[in-house]
Amino acid sequence: MSQESMTSSRPSIISLIKKSLRGGDHDYTTGSIRQAILLLAIPMILELSLESVFAVVDIYFVGHLPNSRNAIATVGLTELVITIVYSFAIGLSTAATAVVARRIGEKNPDGAAHAGMQSLLIALIASIVFGVLGVIFAPEILSLMGATPEVVREGVAFTRIMLGGSIVIIMLFLINGIFRGAGDASMAMRSLWIASLLNIILCPLLIYGYGPFPELGLKGAAIATTIGRGIGVVYQCYHLFKGKRIIKVRRIHFNWDNKIIKTLVEVGWPATLQFVIQSGSWIFMGRLVAETGNMDAVAGYQVAIRNIVFFILPAWGLSNAAATLVGQNLGAGQPERAERSALLTTKYNAIFMSAVMLVFIFFSSPIMGIFTNEPEVHRYGVLALQIIGSGFIFYGIGMVMIQSLNGAGDTRTPTLLNFFGFWVFQIPLAYLLAKGLDYGPVGAFVAIPIAETMIAIAAFIVFKRGKWKKIKV
Repeated sequence: MSQESMTSSRPSIISLIKKSLRGGDHDYTTGSIRQAILLLAIPMILELSLESVFAVVDIYFVGHLPNSRNAIATVGLTELVITIVYSFAIGLSTAATAVVARRIGEKNPDGAAHAGMQSLLIALIASIVFGVLGVIFAPEILSLMGATPEVVREGVAFTRIMLGGSIVIIMLFLINGIFRGAGDASMAMRSLWIASLLNIILCPLLIYGYGPFPELGLKGAAIATTIGRGIGVVYQCYHLFKGKRIIKVRRIHFNWDNKIIKTLVEVGWPATLQFVIQSGSWIFMGRLVAETGNMDAVAGYQVAIRNIVFFILPAWGLSNAAATLVGQNLGAGQPERAERSALLTTKYNAIFMSAVMLVFIFFSSPIMGIFTNEPEVHRYGVLALQIIGSGFIFYGIGMVMIQSLNGAGDTRTPTLLNFFGFWVFQIPLAYLLAKGLDYGPVGAFVAIPIAETMIAIAAFIVFKRGKWKKIKV
């Protein structure tokens, strides 16, 4: 049996699944690549499947409040702004994953722990800045996003709580990035499970008021989400500092280290900019839908986006597995194995996203029916799901290619791909279709799969050229 093969016998697969969920030390730089992908991808997919629950739980429960149109619009518009926080969190966690994975591949776990704790110091400083600005300028932020005065009045408390709690968002992403870089994907999965399950339990209790819990309405959704994430972070920290995982933290690792900070910043700022560019384009698209449609269009689009995120995040889990494998194998001096790992993961992701594409094309109406009973909101949501979902196979290919480049520490190339793909191509195309040709929100929807397809093709070409194999971090 070749090194790349994995037995298809049922006991072996079951044992691998159990091992992936249990976690522990595993050398991903030797042995079967398929097994390595399975061991990393299962907990990473489950981790981000639970993260995707955050994207739909709030919208589901607030969608059943009186005057749900305004509530859905508030959640959606706030989430668009929070994508800026997500961008920083993902960017910093990308840097942490790349550096930690490289040190683990070099068989230097102490260096991995040191890099992880230096990224934690950066995150603490940034969290304070985001939180303070969010609390102070919440009304202006909603207005800037195109919310009506009524939506601003009803939703400002929700926005303040969500943005004020930026620290739990950033920490949740960052610490999971550290665990993933170390190959400890099961720990990242468990922390998201705890956060998501608490959110599911608390949301209806605090929104509608059951038993001893007060009826807080829209504000309750923000409190539930922030508490859920906060408990998840506490769980992460307990295991991070306990010293029984792959990453073993010591007090000396918190001493400010200019060299490591510089490395993290050099890898992290392009990664952050990469996601700011992407999320900024989504903010523009949300604003364009509001300008060319109405609150029904905004609400329908936001429900659709939540469902799209729900299915994209598990695929992102596969992409994160590729990033870890690329980073660790480069650290071990095996660039060809790193490339094979990424290409095989791309194949699996394309198959998964093809199945999701078919679901969105043929079952978009019943999916939207779960979240809203308002006919116009439902109609716009169905259109968004069908049109945007038509490009899912290319989303799957593109995200693995880009995450593989990120895992190698080449965060600048994906940043350029995102800039040209979203800002030079997608936004002008969306503006032309929505306003120039007067297709309205549908024109904005159409621009998204076209741009994502172009980005995927470009990312694949860049990856195959192989310059990322020479990156040093």
